[in-house]
Amino acid sequence: MIAFEQPALSVSLLNKRYGNGCAKCRSSHGEGLIKNFCPVCGTVYACRDITLEVYAGEVLGVVGESGSGKSTLMQCLYFDQDVSGGEAYISAYKNGRVNIFTESSQQKRYIRNHIMGKVYQNPVMGLKMNFSTVGNIAEKLIAAGNRNVGKMEVGGMQLLEHVNIPVHRVKEAPKNFSGGMRQRVQIAKALSNNPPLLLLDEVTTGLDLSVQASVLDLIKNIQRELKISVVIVSHDLGVIRMLADRTVVMLDGRIVEHGLTDQILEDPQHSYTQQLVQSLLV
Repeated sequence: MIAFEQPALSVSLLNKRYGNGCAKCRSSHGEGLIKNFCPVCGTVYACRDITLEVYAGEVLGVVGESGSGKSTLMQCLYFDQDVSGGEAYISAYKNGRVNIFTESSQQKRYIRNHIMGKVYQNPVMGLKMNFSTVGNIAEKLIAAGNRNVGKMEVGGMQLLEHVNIPVHRVKEAPKNFSGGMRQRVQIAKALSNNPPLLLLDEVTTGLDLSVQASVLDLIKNIQRELKISVVIVSHDLGVIRMLADRTVVMLDGRIVEHGLTDQILEDPQHSYTQQLVQSLLV
């Protein structure tokens, strides 16, 4: 009998809509929508029947244009938004047998503080800008139940050193840092409780090319070293090409193509993916 590996993260038929929907858009299977918008009732279907899996130590890329639903997907996975429907299971949480979307607020906080880490596109969403840098990491550790101030400070300093934040700046607030440094602090904070799953949402958007490269190198090295599972969202297929083992392509709230990253880059099947790959080659 063949034993199949359990996914680190399994998502099935995740839906997120903004609005109540109407008889026309709910019954038309999307046929009456303009992209993902219902012109009758104004409901936006941000995510439609998203199904995907991420395995232990794997990097899954999620690529698509602005408005495709990829960031909404990440918000739903990290409980920044409530889903309209669907299921998600994490192997490190209750043996992957409980739909995390139906858990209590208390259990969702536990998952955020112990099982997942997230790095936001806008560091203001992930950091307290007026706290010290090491204090930001301590905040995450305290939320997970740590109370030993000395251990938290030592651990925070080690993490910040690991992401190349100079030792003499660890007591500074992130508001004084550059965009690239803020993202590195976010990465350290997200990793502070050794989560098996890391969510990265457009982490290089708005950064200079040289800074982008250093942040991506850092992510690549940390992922290989810690062997954690990563979901990385980007509108830039170049970022996905560098980091992702497999890739899903989103358009208008749906996954329109998925497969090995190399396969998608070399032989894209969907017309939208073909446009993305062509733009990368130009």
